[in-house]
Amino acid sequence: MTNQPHQPQQPYEGYDGYAGYDPQAWPAQQQPQQPQQSYEGYGAPQPDPNADQYTQQWQGQTWETQVQPPVSADETAYLPPYAAQAPHGYGQQHHQPHSPQAQQYAPDYGQPQHQAQSQPYAPPAPAPAAPAPTAPSDGSGAGYGPATVAGNTRVTDAQRARAEGRSPIIDPGMQPAGLTALLGLLLSGAAALGTYALLVPLVVLQGLTAAGWFRLNGMWPARQGIALGFAGALAADAALLVSDRSPAAIVGTLGVWVLLSLVLTLRSHADPDERMYGLMATVAAAALAVIAGGYLAADAEAVTVGAIAVAVAAVARALPLPTPVSVVVALLAAAGAGIAVGSMTDFGASGALLGAGAAVCALIGLRVAAYDYPSRFVHFTAGVALPLAAAAPAVYVLGRALA
Repeated sequence: MTNQPHQPQQPYEGYDGYAGYDPQAWPAQQQPQQPQQSYEGYGAPQPDPNADQYTQQWQGQTWETQVQPPVSADETAYLPPYAAQAPHGYGQQHHQPHSPQAQQYAPDYGQPQHQAQSQPYAPPAPAPAAPAPTAPSDGSGAGYGPATVAGNTRVTDAQRARAEGRSPIIDPGMQPAGLTALLGLLLSGAAALGTYALLVPLVVLQGLTAAGWFRLNGMWPARQGIALGFAGALAADAALLVSDRSPAAIVGTLGVWVLLSLVLTLRSHADPDERMYGLMATVAAAALAVIAGGYLAADAEAVTVGAIAVAVAAVARALPLPTPVSVVVALLAAAGAGIAVGSMTDFGASGALLGAGAAVCALIGLRVAAYDYPSRFVHFTAGVALPLAAAAPAVYVLGRALA
Protein backbone atom coordinates (compact mmCIF):
# COMPACT_ATOMS: atom_id res chain seq x y z
CA MET A 1 0.00 0.00 0.00
CA THR A 2 1.01 3.67 -0.49
CA ASN A 3 -0.09 7.00 0.99
CA GLN A 4 -1.36 8.26 -2.34
CA PRO A 5 -5.04 8.39 -3.12
CA HIS A 6 -6.59 5.34 -4.53
CA GLN A 7 -5.97 4.87 -8.25
CA PRO A 8 -7.11 2.19 -10.58
CA GLN A 9 -4.80 -0.78 -10.68
CA GLN A 10 -2.53 -0.99 -13.73
CA PRO A 11 -3.08 -4.09 -15.83
CA TYR A 12 -0.45 -6.85 -15.66
CA GLU A 13 0.80 -7.52 -19.19
CA GLY A 14 2.85 -10.66 -18.81
CA TYR A 15 5.88 -12.15 -17.09
CA ASP A 16 8.57 -10.62 -19.25
CA GLY A 17 6.95 -7.29 -20.00
CA TYR A 18 6.47 -5.45 -16.74
CA ALA A 19 4.34 -2.71 -18.35
CA GLY A 20 4.76 0.71 -16.84
CA TYR A 21 8.09 -0.10 -15.34
CA ASP A 22 10.36 2.96 -15.23
CA PRO A 23 14.00 2.40 -14.41
CA GLN A 24 14.36 6.02 -13.18
CA ALA A 25 11.78 5.41 -10.49
CA TRP A 26 13.80 2.63 -9.00
CA PRO A 27 17.26 3.86 -8.11
CA ALA A 28 18.07 0.63 -6.33
CA GLN A 29 18.21 -1.20 -9.66
CA GLN A 30 21.26 0.86 -10.74
CA GLN A 31 23.23 -0.28 -7.75
CA PRO A 32 25.50 -3.29 -8.12
CA GLN A 33 23.67 -6.45 -7.42
CA GLN A 34 24.51 -8.36 -4.30
CA PRO A 35 26.32 -11.64 -4.65
CA GLN A 36 24.12 -14.60 -5.19
CA GLN A 37 23.18 -16.49 -2.09
CA SER A 38 24.41 -20.07 -1.88
CA TYR A 39 21.71 -22.51 -1.12
CA GLU A 40 21.74 -25.42 1.22
CA GLY A 41 20.66 -28.82 0.09
CA TYR A 42 19.79 -30.21 -3.27
CA GLY A 43 17.06 -28.41 -5.15
CA ALA A 44 16.46 -25.67 -2.53
CA PRO A 45 15.17 -22.37 -4.04
CA GLN A 46 17.58 -19.41 -4.12
CA PRO A 47 16.39 -16.22 -2.43
CA ASP A 48 16.29 -13.20 -4.70
CA PRO A 49 17.93 -10.09 -3.22
CA ASN A 50 15.83 -7.80 -5.49
CA ALA A 51 12.57 -9.48 -4.71
CA ASP A 52 11.43 -6.46 -2.66
CA GLN A 53 11.66 -4.16 -5.72
CA TYR A 54 9.24 -6.22 -7.75
CA THR A 55 6.88 -7.31 -5.04
CA GLN A 56 3.32 -6.77 -6.15
CA GLN A 57 1.64 -4.10 -4.00
CA TRP A 58 -2.08 -4.02 -3.51
CA GLN A 59 -3.68 -0.62 -3.82
CA GLY A 60 -7.23 -1.58 -3.06
CA GLN A 61 -9.18 -1.71 0.16
CA THR A 62 -7.79 -4.15 2.68
CA TRP A 63 -8.42 -4.94 6.27
CA GLU A 64 -5.22 -3.15 7.29
CA THR A 65 -5.43 0.56 7.92
CA GLN A 66 -1.69 1.18 8.11
CA VAL A 67 1.07 0.95 5.57
CA GLN A 68 3.08 -2.28 5.87
CA PRO A 69 6.73 -2.02 4.77
CA PRO A 70 7.79 -4.61 2.23
CA VAL A 71 9.68 -7.60 3.62
CA SER A 72 13.25 -7.96 2.40
CA ALA A 73 14.43 -11.32 1.08
CA ASP A 74 17.50 -11.16 3.31
CA GLU A 75 15.29 -11.54 6.36
CA THR A 76 13.99 -14.89 5.15
CA ALA A 77 17.29 -16.36 3.97
CA TYR A 78 18.63 -19.41 5.79
CA LEU A 79 22.29 -18.45 5.50
CA PRO A 80 24.03 -15.11 6.10
CA PRO A 81 24.84 -13.12 2.98
CA TYR A 82 28.05 -14.10 1.21
CA ALA A 83 30.64 -11.53 2.23
CA ALA A 84 33.17 -11.91 -0.57
CA GLN A 85 32.47 -10.64 -4.03
CA ALA A 86 32.66 -13.36 -6.65
CA PRO A 87 35.80 -12.92 -8.76
CA HIS A 88 35.76 -12.65 -12.49
CA GLY A 89 35.28 -16.15 -13.72
CA TYR A 90 32.77 -18.65 -14.79
CA GLY A 91 29.88 -17.63 -12.54
CA GLN A 92 30.38 -13.81 -12.33
CA GLN A 93 27.20 -11.69 -12.55
CA HIS A 94 27.50 -8.59 -14.76
CA HIS A 95 25.40 -5.51 -14.55
CA GLN A 96 22.49 -6.38 -16.81
CA PRO A 97 18.78 -5.83 -16.80
CA HIS A 98 17.12 -8.02 -14.28
CA SER A 99 16.31 -11.55 -15.46
CA PRO A 100 14.38 -13.44 -12.78
CA GLN A 101 14.85 -16.89 -14.30
CA ALA A 102 18.62 -16.54 -14.74
CA GLN A 103 19.06 -15.10 -11.25
CA GLN A 104 16.93 -17.76 -9.64
CA TYR A 105 18.53 -20.83 -11.22
CA ALA A 106 22.13 -19.76 -11.91
CA PRO A 107 24.38 -21.71 -9.53
CA ASP A 108 27.42 -20.17 -7.93
CA TYR A 109 30.31 -21.96 -9.66
CA GLY A 110 32.69 -19.06 -9.81
CA GLN A 111 34.96 -19.11 -6.82
CA PRO A 112 35.87 -22.80 -6.48
CA GLN A 113 36.70 -23.24 -10.16
CA HIS A 114 38.67 -20.04 -10.30
CA GLN A 115 40.75 -21.13 -7.35
CA ALA A 116 41.37 -24.53 -8.89
CA GLN A 117 42.47 -22.97 -12.17
CA SER A 118 44.64 -20.31 -10.57
CA GLN A 119 46.89 -22.94 -8.94
CA PRO A 120 49.09 -24.69 -11.52
CA TYR A 121 49.76 -28.43 -11.06
CA ALA A 122 53.13 -29.16 -9.54
CA PRO A 123 54.31 -32.80 -9.84
CA PRO A 124 55.56 -34.36 -6.60
CA ALA A 125 59.27 -34.40 -6.18
CA PRO A 126 60.81 -37.89 -6.52
CA ALA A 127 61.90 -39.54 -3.30
CA PRO A 128 65.66 -39.60 -2.82
CA ALA A 129 67.21 -42.97 -3.56
CA ALA A 130 68.41 -44.94 -0.59
CA PRO A 131 72.21 -45.11 -0.39
CA ALA A 132 73.70 -48.44 -1.32
CA PRO A 133 74.94 -50.41 1.70
CA THR A 134 78.66 -50.53 2.04
CA ALA A 135 80.48 -53.63 3.18
CA PRO A 136 82.58 -53.27 6.33
CA SER A 137 86.26 -52.87 5.71
CA ASP A 138 87.23 -55.44 8.35
CA GLY A 139 85.53 -58.27 6.48
CA SER A 140 83.21 -59.12 9.38
CA GLY A 141 80.13 -59.09 7.13
CA ALA A 142 81.43 -61.70 4.69
CA GLY A 143 78.79 -64.29 3.82
CA TYR A 144 75.87 -61.94 4.50
CA GLY A 145 73.73 -59.98 2.07
CA PRO A 146 72.84 -56.28 2.27
CA ALA A 147 70.57 -55.23 5.12
CA THR A 148 66.96 -54.61 4.12
CA VAL A 149 63.69 -53.97 5.90
CA ALA A 150 62.35 -57.44 5.05
CA GLY A 151 65.62 -59.10 6.01
CA ASN A 152 67.88 -61.42 4.08
CA THR A 153 68.41 -65.08 4.81
CA ARG A 154 71.91 -66.02 5.85
CA VAL A 155 74.01 -67.66 3.20
CA THR A 156 74.47 -71.32 4.08
CA ASP A 157 77.70 -73.27 3.73
CA ALA A 158 76.30 -75.15 0.74
CA GLN A 159 75.25 -71.95 -1.04
CA ARG A 160 78.61 -70.33 -0.37
CA ALA A 161 80.48 -73.37 -1.66
CA ARG A 162 78.34 -73.51 -4.79
CA ALA A 163 78.83 -69.77 -5.45
CA GLU A 164 82.59 -70.08 -4.99
CA GLY A 165 82.81 -73.10 -7.28
CA ARG A 166 84.21 -75.40 -4.63
CA SER A 167 83.74 -79.16 -4.43
CA PRO A 168 80.12 -80.35 -4.09
CA ILE A 169 81.24 -82.75 -1.35
CA ILE A 170 80.51 -81.38 2.14
CA ASP A 171 81.07 -83.88 4.93
CA PRO A 172 78.41 -84.03 7.65
CA GLY A 173 80.81 -83.21 10.48
CA MET A 174 81.17 -84.27 14.07
CA GLN A 175 77.60 -83.68 15.31
CA PRO A 176 75.90 -86.02 12.80
CA ALA A 177 78.72 -88.49 13.41
CA GLY A 178 77.96 -88.36 17.13
CA LEU A 179 74.29 -89.09 16.44
CA THR A 180 75.29 -91.99 14.20
CA ALA A 181 77.49 -93.37 16.98
CA LEU A 182 74.64 -93.02 19.50
CA LEU A 183 72.19 -94.82 17.24
CA GLY A 184 74.80 -97.55 16.57
CA LEU A 185 75.32 -98.10 20.29
CA LEU A 186 71.53 -98.36 20.74
CA LEU A 187 71.35 -100.98 18.01
CA SER A 188 74.25 -102.92 19.52
CA GLY A 189 72.79 -102.92 23.02
CA ALA A 190 69.25 -103.71 21.85
CA ALA A 191 70.49 -106.66 19.78
CA ALA A 192 72.03 -108.12 22.94
CA LEU A 193 68.68 -107.78 24.73
CA GLY A 194 66.50 -109.44 22.13
CA THR A 195 64.64 -109.16 18.85
CA TYR A 196 61.80 -106.92 20.00
CA ALA A 197 64.21 -104.59 21.79
CA LEU A 198 66.14 -104.25 18.55
CA LEU A 199 62.93 -103.26 16.76
CA VAL A 200 62.72 -99.87 18.53
CA PRO A 201 66.00 -98.25 17.34
CA LEU A 202 65.60 -100.01 14.00
CA VAL A 203 62.28 -98.23 13.30
CA VAL A 204 63.94 -94.89 14.10
CA LEU A 205 66.76 -95.71 11.69
CA GLN A 206 64.33 -96.62 8.91
CA GLY A 207 62.31 -93.41 9.34
CA LEU A 208 65.45 -91.26 9.18
CA THR A 209 66.58 -93.15 6.09
CA ALA A 210 63.35 -92.54 4.14
CA ALA A 211 63.17 -88.84 5.05
CA GLY A 212 66.86 -88.19 4.52
CA TRP A 213 66.95 -89.74 1.07
CA PHE A 214 64.13 -87.54 -0.22
CA ARG A 215 65.74 -84.45 1.25
CA LEU A 216 69.08 -85.45 -0.22
CA ASN A 217 67.46 -85.49 -3.67
CA GLY A 218 65.95 -82.02 -3.17
CA MET A 219 62.38 -83.29 -2.76
CA TRP A 220 60.70 -81.81 0.32
CA PRO A 221 58.33 -82.22 2.07
CA ALA A 222 57.38 -85.23 -0.20
CA ARG A 223 55.10 -86.60 2.52
CA GLN A 224 53.62 -89.25 0.26
CA GLY A 225 57.00 -90.67 -0.78
CA ILE A 226 58.37 -90.63 2.76
CA ALA A 227 55.24 -92.30 4.09
CA LEU A 228 55.41 -94.92 1.33
CA GLY A 229 59.07 -95.74 2.01
CA PHE A 230 58.53 -95.89 5.77
CA ALA A 231 55.45 -98.07 5.34
CA GLY A 232 57.53 -100.47 3.23
CA ALA A 233 60.10 -100.68 6.00
CA LEU A 234 57.42 -101.45 8.58
CA ALA A 235 55.93 -104.09 6.30
CA ALA A 236 59.36 -105.70 5.90
CA ASP A 237 59.84 -105.76 9.68
CA ALA A 238 56.47 -107.38 10.18
CA ALA A 239 57.23 -109.95 7.49
CA LEU A 240 60.57 -110.76 9.14
CA LEU A 241 58.94 -111.31 12.51
CA VAL A 242 56.23 -113.51 11.01
CA SER A 243 58.67 -115.54 8.91
CA ASP A 244 61.13 -116.12 11.78
CA ARG A 245 63.62 -113.58 10.38
CA SER A 246 63.85 -115.08 6.93
CA PRO A 247 65.67 -112.85 4.38
CA ALA A 248 63.10 -113.82 1.74
CA ALA A 249 60.67 -111.50 3.52
CA ILE A 250 62.90 -108.52 2.72
CA VAL A 251 63.11 -109.41 -0.98
CA GLY A 252 59.37 -110.04 -1.28
CA THR A 253 58.44 -106.80 0.48
CA LEU A 254 60.85 -104.84 -1.68
CA GLY A 255 59.32 -106.26 -4.88
CA VAL A 256 55.78 -105.41 -3.77
CA TRP A 257 56.76 -101.86 -2.84
CA VAL A 258 58.48 -101.23 -6.15
CA LEU A 259 55.29 -102.27 -7.95
CA LEU A 260 53.17 -100.10 -5.65
CA SER A 261 55.43 -97.09 -6.24
CA LEU A 262 55.13 -97.59 -9.99
CA VAL A 263 51.33 -97.68 -9.85
CA LEU A 264 51.12 -94.53 -7.73
CA THR A 265 53.53 -92.71 -10.03
CA LEU A 266 51.46 -93.58 -13.11
CA ARG A 267 48.38 -92.11 -11.43
CA SER A 268 50.16 -88.79 -10.89
CA HIS A 269 49.29 -85.77 -13.09
CA ALA A 270 52.79 -84.27 -12.97
CA ASP A 271 55.10 -83.87 -15.94
CA PRO A 272 56.76 -87.05 -17.27
CA ASP A 273 60.22 -85.93 -16.12
CA GLU A 274 58.97 -85.16 -12.63
CA ARG A 275 57.14 -88.47 -12.42
CA MET A 276 60.25 -90.41 -13.42
CA TYR A 277 62.37 -88.49 -10.91
CA GLY A 278 59.81 -89.07 -8.16
CA LEU A 279 59.58 -92.77 -9.01
CA MET A 280 63.32 -93.26 -8.74
CA ALA A 281 63.51 -91.38 -5.44
CA THR A 282 60.57 -93.33 -3.99
CA VAL A 283 61.95 -96.71 -5.02
CA ALA A 284 65.41 -95.86 -3.69
CA ALA A 285 64.07 -94.58 -0.36
CA ALA A 286 61.87 -97.64 0.09
CA ALA A 287 64.75 -99.95 -0.84
CA LEU A 288 67.16 -98.37 1.65
CA ALA A 289 64.56 -98.40 4.43
CA VAL A 290 63.69 -102.04 3.74
CA ILE A 291 67.34 -103.10 3.47
CA ALA A 292 67.99 -101.53 6.88
CA GLY A 293 65.77 -104.27 8.22
CA GLY A 294 68.70 -106.60 7.60
CA TYR A 295 69.75 -105.97 11.21
CA LEU A 296 66.59 -107.77 12.25
CA ALA A 297 67.43 -110.76 10.02
CA ALA A 298 71.12 -110.95 10.99
CA ASP A 299 72.58 -112.77 13.96
CA ALA A 300 72.41 -110.84 17.23
CA GLU A 301 76.19 -111.05 17.88
CA ALA A 302 76.95 -109.88 14.35
CA VAL A 303 74.67 -106.88 14.88
CA THR A 304 76.50 -106.07 18.10
CA VAL A 305 79.92 -106.12 16.46
CA GLY A 306 78.90 -104.41 13.25
CA ALA A 307 76.92 -101.55 14.88
CA ILE A 308 79.81 -100.64 17.18
CA ALA A 309 82.27 -100.76 14.29
CA VAL A 310 80.08 -98.35 12.27
CA ALA A 311 79.82 -95.97 15.26
CA VAL A 312 83.62 -95.87 15.66
CA ALA A 313 84.21 -95.43 11.92
CA ALA A 314 81.75 -92.49 11.69
CA VAL A 315 83.45 -90.63 14.53
CA ALA A 316 86.95 -91.29 13.15
CA ARG A 317 85.91 -90.12 9.69
CA ALA A 318 84.68 -86.81 11.15
CA LEU A 319 88.08 -85.97 12.64
CA PRO A 320 89.77 -82.86 11.14
CA LEU A 321 92.20 -84.82 8.98
CA PRO A 322 92.84 -85.01 5.24
CA THR A 323 90.32 -87.20 3.46
CA PRO A 324 92.64 -90.12 2.61
CA VAL A 325 94.09 -90.14 6.10
CA SER A 326 90.68 -89.99 7.79
CA VAL A 327 89.43 -92.91 5.64
CA VAL A 328 92.38 -95.07 6.64
CA VAL A 329 92.02 -94.11 10.28
CA ALA A 330 88.28 -94.90 10.18
CA LEU A 331 88.90 -98.38 8.71
CA LEU A 332 91.61 -99.20 11.22
CA ALA A 333 89.48 -97.97 14.11
CA ALA A 334 86.52 -100.05 12.94
CA ALA A 335 88.69 -103.17 12.63
CA GLY A 336 90.06 -102.61 16.12
CA ALA A 337 86.56 -102.16 17.51
CA GLY A 338 85.51 -105.39 15.77
CA ILE A 339 88.35 -107.28 17.37
CA ALA A 340 87.56 -105.80 20.81
CA VAL A 341 83.87 -106.61 20.69
CA GLY A 342 84.36 -109.88 18.81
CA SER A 343 86.58 -111.16 21.58
CA MET A 344 83.54 -110.96 23.87
CA THR A 345 81.48 -113.01 21.41
CA ASP A 346 82.00 -116.13 19.33
CA PHE A 347 83.53 -114.17 16.46
CA GLY A 348 86.89 -113.59 18.16
CA ALA A 349 89.55 -112.19 15.80
CA SER A 350 87.23 -112.55 12.83
CA GLY A 351 85.33 -109.65 14.29
CA ALA A 352 88.00 -107.40 12.71
CA LEU A 353 86.90 -108.50 9.26
CA LEU A 354 83.27 -107.99 10.16
CA GLY A 355 84.02 -104.54 11.56
CA ALA A 356 86.10 -103.50 8.54
CA GLY A 357 83.44 -104.68 6.08
CA ALA A 358 80.72 -102.79 7.91
CA ALA A 359 82.96 -99.69 8.04
CA VAL A 360 83.50 -99.74 4.27
CA CYS A 361 79.75 -99.71 3.64
CA ALA A 362 79.30 -96.99 6.28
CA LEU A 363 81.89 -94.76 4.62
CA ILE A 364 80.11 -95.18 1.29
CA GLY A 365 76.88 -94.06 2.95
CA LEU A 366 78.67 -91.03 4.42
CA ARG A 367 80.03 -90.15 1.01
CA VAL A 368 76.54 -90.29 -0.52
CA ALA A 369 75.14 -88.07 2.25
CA ALA A 370 77.91 -85.52 1.64
CA TYR A 371 77.31 -85.16 -2.11
CA ASP A 372 75.82 -82.25 -4.10
CA TYR A 373 76.08 -79.42 -1.57
CA PRO A 374 73.90 -80.95 1.16
CA SER A 375 72.22 -78.80 3.77
CA ARG A 376 72.37 -79.23 7.52
CA PHE A 377 69.01 -80.96 7.45
CA VAL A 378 70.43 -83.56 5.07
CA HIS A 379 73.40 -83.99 7.37
CA PHE A 380 71.20 -84.63 10.37
CA THR A 381 68.95 -87.11 8.55
CA ALA A 382 70.74 -88.85 5.69
CA GLY A 383 74.14 -88.16 7.25
CA VAL A 384 73.04 -89.97 10.41
CA ALA A 385 71.06 -92.86 8.92
CA LEU A 386 72.81 -93.77 5.66
CA PRO A 387 76.03 -95.15 7.25
CA LEU A 388 74.07 -97.60 9.39
CA ALA A 389 71.53 -98.46 6.66
CA ALA A 390 74.25 -99.14 4.10
CA ALA A 391 76.12 -101.39 6.56
CA ALA A 392 73.11 -103.64 7.20
CA PRO A 393 73.68 -105.99 4.20
CA ALA A 394 77.38 -106.37 5.11
CA VAL A 395 76.51 -107.23 8.71
CA TYR A 396 74.04 -109.88 7.59
CA VAL A 397 76.27 -111.46 4.93
CA LEU A 398 79.53 -111.38 6.93
CA GLY A 399 77.79 -112.49 10.07
CA ARG A 400 76.46 -115.59 8.32
CA ALA A 401 79.81 -116.27 6.65
CA LEU A 402 81.99 -115.86 9.74
CA ALA A 403 79.68 -117.49 12.29
